[in-house]
Amino acid sequence: MNIDRQEVLRYLGYRNAEPSPEVLHHIADCTEELLQACTPHHIFHREPLRLVSPNIVSFAGITVHSRSLFQHLTGCTEVILFAATLGSPVDLRLERCSKLSMSRAVIMQACAASLIESFCDECQEPIAVEAAAKGLYLRPRYSPGYGDFDIAHQRDFLTVLDCPKRIGLTMTDSFMLAPSKSVTAVIGLTAEPQSCHIAKCMTCQAKNCPFRKG
Repeated sequence: MNIDRQEVLRYLGYRNAEPSPEVLHHIADCTEELLQACTPHHIFHREPLRLVSPNIVSFAGITVHSRSLFQHLTGCTEVILFAATLGSPVDLRLERCSKLSMSRAVIMQACAASLIESFCDECQEPIAVEAAAKGLYLRPRYSPGYGDFDIAHQRDFLTVLDCPKRIGLTMTDSFMLAPSKSVTAVIGLTAEPQSCHIAKCMTCQAKNCPFRKG
C-alpha cells in the first residue's frame, strides 16, 4: 500500500501550482502516520448480473434503479460486490488531528483518501488476474452515491457481504460508511478488452470518461 503524493496534491486543489516545502513536509508526515495506523481489510463476492431495462440492474438479490449504473455495466455478464476499509484507527487519527490543526487535518484527509483508493486498487489486482485467465476484464469501481445510484444501497452491500462481522464495516443512519475511509462498490466483469479497472487516467485516451481525474 502507498499514498500517491500527486494524487494527494490533486485532492488538495493543486494543479499547476507548486506546493510549499511546508505542505510537502506535512504530506510526508501524515503519510507515515496513516501507514502506521491503518488496519486494512477487504471482502468481495462474485454474482451474475441481469440488465433488466435501460434503468434497472439486478445482482445478488438487489434491484437497482439507476440509468448511470445500467450504462456503466452494459456489456458485463457478472459483477463483483466489493468492500474495503482502512479501519477505525485511521478515523481516530483524523479526529484527533482536526482538534489540533485544521490545516494539517485537511492534508491528512487527502492522504487518507489517496490511501483507501490505493488499497482498493491493490486488492483488485489479483481479482483482475483471475478474471483475465477466463477472458474477462474489470470495469472501474462504481459506488452507491455515484450518479443516480442511490446511496441507500450501501445497506445492501453491507448485508450481502456481511461486512459488520467480517471486516468491521458498518454505516450511519444517513448511509455514511463507518469507518469513514471505506468503500463499497460494484465492479463489472466484461469480455470487452478496452475496459480499465484502476486509475490510469493520464495515459488513457477516453477524454469523456466520468472517472477521469485530470
